[in-house]
Amino acid sequence: MSIEAIDFNRQVSRFLGTAAGLCLALSAALGLALASCGRDKEEMPVIPPATSPLSRTVIGFGVINVSYTHLSAGPESGGVSQGYLRRGSLVTVIERRLVKDGGTAVSWVLVEGGGRGWLKEELVDIYDNEGQARTAAESLGR
Repeated sequence: MSIEAIDFNRQVSRFLGTAAGLCLALSAALGLALASCGRDKEEMPVIPPATSPLSRTVIGFGVINVSYTHLSAGPESGGVSQGYLRRGSLVTVIERRLVKDGGTAVSWVLVEGGGRGWLKEELVDIYDNEGQARTAAESLGR
């Protein structure tokens, strides 16, 4: 049985050479990455859109829930009539306003559809989207 002599110094220097080479390569890559971060880049400001994506042009879509009602010119009882809407009519709700009537606050909504005008919010069921409102309107007709 023969035992080969291991040249310890040679093995250690080979290992250190490989490890040192790897460390050197990693250091160079890290240095390049950090150097590219420090360059003077032209900054582009973030400009938000004129209309917030969270804002909506309408509050929702409504379905008239009484036999018929008239659209008022303003958010007040006894106002000038702008037209009539029947049960199941689909409207777009544009604005909501609380108005003091005596000692209580009454909620009015500005709607569009078959005319434009105000009605008490209790006369219309409001939905988030037109599909839901159409489904509700169809179920009232059954």
